[in-house]
Amino acid sequence: MSLLMRGGAAPLAGAAAYDALAAESAALVLRRYSTSFGLASRLLPEPVRGRIQAFYALVRVADEIVDAPRAGAGTDARRAVLDALEDEVTAALRRGHSANLVVHAFVLAARECGVGADLLTPFFTSMRMDLERTEHDEESFAAYVHGSAEVVGLMCLRAFLADEPGTEERYTELAPGAARLGAAFQKVNFLRDLGDDHDLLGRSYFPGVDLARLDDATRDRLLADVTEDLRVAALAVAGLPPGSRRAVRVAHTLYGDLVRRIGETPAAELRRRRVRVPGPAKARIVARCLAAERAAR
Repeated sequence: MSLLMRGGAAPLAGAAAYDALAAESAALVLRRYSTSFGLASRLLPEPVRGRIQAFYALVRVADEIVDAPRAGAGTDARRAVLDALEDEVTAALRRGHSANLVVHAFVLAARECGVGADLLTPFFTSMRMDLERTEHDEESFAAYVHGSAEVVGLMCLRAFLADEPGTEERYTELAPGAARLGAAFQKVNFLRDLGDDHDLLGRSYFPGVDLARLDDATRDRLLADVTEDLRVAALAVAGLPPGSRRAVRVAHTLYGDLVRRIGETPAAELRRRRVRVPGPAKARIVARCLAAERAAR
């Protein structure tokens, strides 16, 4: 019988050991792939933190299947792997167990929070769009952002509210803002990754935007849309449970700072340089957000 130690606690065995290993695997994915989101997630209380890590890990694995294929893996091969992942998630949600540690962690969190096909299906649909489309019109862009980002915001909202009274009523109230926050994060990342998306992956996400002629006016128009998303999202952030609110406020503020920095970067440079928030600036944002949360109590 295998045993798993958790720090100085008694060893876990059987299903509990496997569940703990799955959770640790999801946390590792988050640590390896994210800085800003990972920083904010560390401020979450348990069990919310573990749920968010599980959701992020599955989303990241799907994203890597699409964006970082193995040598020689063409579109059909990547689609087959993505389809297999969706099939495994769907089956594991029914049976409550998966041999894939990341999927298992996701399933445990999804069952606790009530995440199902209404959010999973559009997510995987958007992931397939990355294999099929290189440019978007307004309709396909909206569908892509919904499946790749808005539903992730809604998954997170499910995690934040799972242990709260009146969950469904609060979810209905806060869902529009949670979706807009997910959309804002995605659009900011599009702007940060303009060069890699176009030059390495052959994609152009923003409808009607010619990267070869991207100017400051177009950059500002795109940022104005993101700023409105963040404004609407801020109303939902204020309604979150206190333990989750501080973490989400940090993430919201970090992305607001990215919007400012992108706005100060000449449009011609955005394709050549990924805009970042330096470590010391992140630390100041975290301190400021935590101070604001303490003052609001």
